[in-house]
Amino acid sequence: MTRITGRNFLFVPGPTNVPDRVQRAMMVAMEDHRSSKFPDLSMSVLNDLKKVFKTEDGQVFIFPSSGTGAWEAALTNTLSPGDKVLASSFGQFSHLWIDMALRLGFDVEVQEVEWGEGVPLERTEEALRADSKHEIKAVLACHNETATGVSSDIGGLRKAMDAAGHPALLCVDAVSSLASIDFRMDEWRIDLAVSGSQKGLMLPAGLGILAVSPKALEAMKTAESKRCYFDLADMIAANASGYFPFTPALPMLYGLRESLDIIFEEGLEDVFLRHNYLAEGVRAAVTEGWKLSLCAKNPEWYSDTVSAVMLPDGANGAHVIDVAFRRYNLALGAGLSKVAGKLFRIGHLGDLNELMLMGAICGAEMAMLDVGVDVKSGSGAAAASNYWRSHDPFPKRKASKEEQFYEAHSTGSVQG
Repeated sequence: MTRITGRNFLFVPGPTNVPDRVQRAMMVAMEDHRSSKFPDLSMSVLNDLKKVFKTEDGQVFIFPSSGTGAWEAALTNTLSPGDKVLASSFGQFSHLWIDMALRLGFDVEVQEVEWGEGVPLERTEEALRADSKHEIKAVLACHNETATGVSSDIGGLRKAMDAAGHPALLCVDAVSSLASIDFRMDEWRIDLAVSGSQKGLMLPAGLGILAVSPKALEAMKTAESKRCYFDLADMIAANASGYFPFTPALPMLYGLRESLDIIFEEGLEDVFLRHNYLAEGVRAAVTEGWKLSLCAKNPEWYSDTVSAVMLPDGANGAHVIDVAFRRYNLALGAGLSKVAGKLFRIGHLGDLNELMLMGAICGAEMAMLDVGVDVKSGSGAAAASNYWRSHDPFPKRKASKEEQFYEAHSTGSVQG
């Protein structure tokens, strides 16, 4: 029987839930993207995205693409064929960026890392120190590896590069971290920061977003890689007056405007606190409730946007995911490549709260029980509930007179 009632519970680590406000904002009539009014929209989102990247000096570009397009733009605009880049591979998405660099003709020095760990800071520093001729032109790093639920210390990576005294560009994939996990482009001196619309920005897939430092813009002058659609020089010329060198994704830009408004209304720092708080509840469900482990090897690697739940030997993550979807209308993330079938992933980023995550936890638990995974019924929800009820990342606010009145009546301290 096909389920047609109720709402699909989307808890993959992207695309994420699109808020109703954002959906309404995208329901607009088409308009002339060459009109004198259009720059009001385009310049506002380009300038406000800088606040999300935490950059004053960088320049932001928006392409009608996915984050993969922004990956390509970052590489081809700043490097030449044959240039050497250093990259660590510790999950499917760090692997795919490396694969792209190889296919684009760059010489990639790959540092293989056990899946469940992140960027190896000491090994990176050693590799850069050994490169006395500065042949390495860029370091590629994935801030949040979605496949394994691992976040890397990008601030620590910058310190490692500085300790080695190396001038390479620092290129960071922030697709599943931007607007969810603290990201500091200027402070960490990131030269190229790649993101997309379908994660923390709470939009459908369709926008590739790239933030570029002045140092990276300078590198464009000598970069010889071929590019056309992703040529930043064309974008710089058109964006200067608020336009694009191609037809932009107009409804997506209106949605982005609304999404940025939502983020700033909550407060960017509070967005980070909320994601950490919600993630801790999920981790409590996994480790304390279900007595299972995460793919991330240590707490230092734990991601606040996705948890990859390791299953016991003999259990198949694909079966859990299939039952969750067909029986309970719950979408969970699959294990990819090296961890295919060994885990399932719960995405907890974007527009969500405790009760929404309770649905994901309960649905995942029921699916595990259905396929024979030995977890205690209700244990995950209980552990998450205990964490969320005993922790509050936000300052307590003083109750209003109306709230005090209702609380007094509900406790019986006021006689009717």
